[in-house]
Amino acid sequence: MPPDAGAISFEPVTAAHYGLLREWLNRPHMREWWGEPETELGYIVDMVEGRDTTRPFLIMLDGEPAGYIQYWFIGHHQNEKWVKDHPWLMELPKETVGVDLSIGDPEQLSAGIGSAALKAFVAMLRADGFNDIIIDPDPDNHRAVRAYEKAGFQPIPELEGRTDDVLLMRYRPNPNETRL
Repeated sequence: MPPDAGAISFEPVTAAHYGLLREWLNRPHMREWWGEPETELGYIVDMVEGRDTTRPFLIMLDGEPAGYIQYWFIGHHQNEKWVKDHPWLMELPKETVGVDLSIGDPEQLSAGIGSAALKAFVAMLRADGFNDIIIDPDPDNHRAVRAYEKAGFQPIPELEGRTDDVLLMRYRPNPNETRL
């Protein structure tokens, strides 16, 4: 049974979390979809220390770390360095934010935590004024794609087949949800 929304919270990553993140990044279920653990941890250190504008958080489930989630600014990546390898970045409004996440414990995969966390994170982002939110899973990561669909994300039809090795998905609010 998926956790209720009140059980999910987010804690900004600090240096105190690096050991836990290193442990998670070395687990096979994360290594399959993320880069080399030390490289990925280096990126997170850059975020925490202010050299990267991406915002990293731990997903907390009932007060305990359950996963990692971050948001990044499309506009900060619409430059020659990034667009050379990811031209689709120029197809998105600069105000768009992208989200990445992973569950830390493989025993908690397919338990609804990812969808619940993503829904809660999107609500937080929308409350902060971010209304155009994307996520870009590997299309072969079927578990993640299903979780993101459950959280309200849908493939962007006009970009299908033009996004290299990712499935670009945009958050689509429920018609009954008010736009913030």
